[in-house]
Amino acid sequence: MSSPATSGDGKPPPTLLSPGTARSIRDGLIDAERAEFERRFAEEMASAARTLNLTGVLQVLSTYCKIAEITQRQGAAAHRRMLDQVARLERGDDVPTVPGHIHKAEINARLGL
Repeated sequence: MSSPATSGDGKPPPTLLSPGTARSIRDGLIDAERAEFERRFAEEMASAARTLNLTGVLQVLSTYCKIAEITQRQGAAAHRRMLDQVARLERGDDVPTVPGHIHKAEINARLGL
């Protein structure tokens, strides 16, 4: 299992120098999420150029900044595993789960509670 400080390929994840910049957000994303961010950001920038309203741009930046932070915190390999689990659930596949009370007990044990 890779640590949050490294991705599955052993390289450290990118660091967001300024979490609000489009480039740093893009660099913190992986795979399809990166491509979707680039597409949505470009669409909102084009709309903002026509309307002079940055609301859509700011919403895209805010949403994908959160995703990039989660991806960096967990590492790219763990994030890919999570996305795979989501895709399997959306297809209706059986996905092994752990009941909440067991997770809570594990967390409490780690915290010494």
